[in-house]
Amino acid sequence: MFRPLELFIGLRYTRAKRRNQFISFISTVSIVCIAISVTALITVMSVMNGFDDELRSRILGAISHATVSGMPGQAVQEWPRAVKIAETNKHVKGAAPYVESEAFLQARRSTGGLLRGIEPAEEPRVSDIGQHMVDGKLDALTPGSWNIVLGRELALQLGVAVGDKVIVAVPSFQSSPITGSVPALRTFTVSGVFEMGMQEFDSGLALVNMTDAERLNRLGGPTGIRLRLDDMFNAREVAHELADQLGQVYRVDTWMDSHANFFSAISMEKKVMFIILSLIILVAVINLISMLMMLVTDKQADIAILRTLGSTPRSIMGMFMVQGVLVGFVGIGFGVGLGALLSWKLPVIVKWIEHVTGVTFLSPDVYYISELPSKLLASDVGWVALITFLFSLLATLYPAWRASRTQPAQALRYE
Repeated sequence: MFRPLELFIGLRYTRAKRRNQFISFISTVSIVCIAISVTALITVMSVMNGFDDELRSRILGAISHATVSGMPGQAVQEWPRAVKIAETNKHVKGAAPYVESEAFLQARRSTGGLLRGIEPAEEPRVSDIGQHMVDGKLDALTPGSWNIVLGRELALQLGVAVGDKVIVAVPSFQSSPITGSVPALRTFTVSGVFEMGMQEFDSGLALVNMTDAERLNRLGGPTGIRLRLDDMFNAREVAHELADQLGQVYRVDTWMDSHANFFSAISMEKKVMFIILSLIILVAVINLISMLMMLVTDKQADIAILRTLGSTPRSIMGMFMVQGVLVGFVGIGFGVGLGALLSWKLPVIVKWIEHVTGVTFLSPDVYYISELPSKLLASDVGWVALITFLFSLLATLYPAWRASRTQPAQALRYE
């Protein structure tokens, strides 16, 4: 005899011609439904991963993974020592000092923004702003030049372009017997424009040389040190290590602290979408239950004969579970393959559809992410396949149990 018997008979039922062709049709429909559900879930998860990764890269292209700062509104004490300690950490890839303050900018129109003083030579070690320049270069921010680089939206709000003048006021007041307390003012020349693709930076960030920012804010050094790490998800661990090494006069913050709510919302949305789309798989599995119930009814005589030959109820149950699990396994296989292929080629497919139909799904005039991103993760594929397999396995339990409860005498009465 073939061993195990349950596997042999279960596979034989799958290969054999059925008298009731409708059962075979339902079996095919079950495979197709499971495959489509798995494909949809993998594709949606990949698109959400793509948006999450795109937003992270754009946000972290303008801010740092971690920041070392001193007392609010004051320069960092012994900042070269702090930079040296930070760079000795094995997870820190780059460190650069900066000066940051709120500012009021005025040209043809006026608006508020964030003024950041940087060292152009050191900035590529901690940010990607230099790669997103649409006009001019960061190298123009030399000490004493009083040049300024603006975000694209900020430049449009002010109504300026490269070569125009911008008056910058910062909340560093000086007293005069005639005018009283007045804010520090300085005229800057626009030397460049950048576009990160994020409203937060394009409409509210202005860059100047760090020496000019120190003189404007009347500071004796940088207000902080920006760090780039080898793995941004180790930011909190590195922050705790640096805080212990630097001492209490320094404060270490991470990107997780400054944008925690934003990325938590994305993570929660991804989990909710996973749960909702898992219900689609559950609906597809209902077809599997219907197919198995009809198969059990169709094989009543076979079950009765097997029982009279000595098969146990557990053995009968295993035969029909093999049938259901096989259908689920085939559906999962096709779904994973189609989902992975669709996720991989989705940006190309969307561009082709836009070219054929003339409809732009993500217009650059409305959305900062103008291309549909997709990022396929093996962990997501594994979770989808595992949950679908568990649903398929659970779907086989009741029909298989009904088959194991078949009484030989009653099943053969009308044969």
